[in-house]
Amino acid sequence: MKKTKKPVRKTLKARKPAPKKPARKARPAPRPKAPAPGRSADIQFTGVPMRVERTSPATVIEWPRTLVHHHTYGLLSPFFEGLKKGVLRATRCPNPTCEEKRFWLPPRADCPDCLSRMEWVELKNPVIGEVFTFTHVEYPGHGIEISYPYYQIDVRIPGAATVMKGYLIRGEAKIGMKVRAAYRTKKPTNTILDLYWEPVE
Repeated sequence: MKKTKKPVRKTLKARKPAPKKPARKARPAPRPKAPAPGRSADIQFTGVPMRVERTSPATVIEWPRTLVHHHTYGLLSPFFEGLKKGVLRATRCPNPTCEEKRFWLPPRADCPDCLSRMEWVELKNPVIGEVFTFTHVEYPGHGIEISYPYYQIDVRIPGAATVMKGYLIRGEAKIGMKVRAAYRTKKPTNTILDLYWEPVE
């Protein structure tokens, strides 16, 4: 009687799991450089500039966060395009029966009072305002892409129906102090951070 061979079982080697990539740590804001004697340090942008995907019919930027978010500035695109050119643009209601004749800054696409489509006006440089109120920000939390501490300021501009919020690039904020609008035209971020305020010295 012939002996039958037992079937040979092949054992598969378990695959080693792919090595886990280390979790990406949030990049801390760089510590500001020591200012020159008699001068305070400028506030610095610490993030990554937004990439402009298109400018027509409206500006669209790529907003990379946990997921890439595609955000359009829509009818407010002229405001952000102006910042890159060193120009501050506001809107005004063209309706002659509207009671509000002053300009709006930040701009509005439609009039909050009569709902008419607004028209654009370009403010003449230099744009001078005064600090209406301010907050000294020691630690702004995650997502703020400028160095800190910094002064967040509300600026009252002659002829404006609104109070414009922004930040002081250098110095110490005081209520009533004169400030001038300035722009990040070199390597713009394509965000509101391209507009900042500096003391009128």
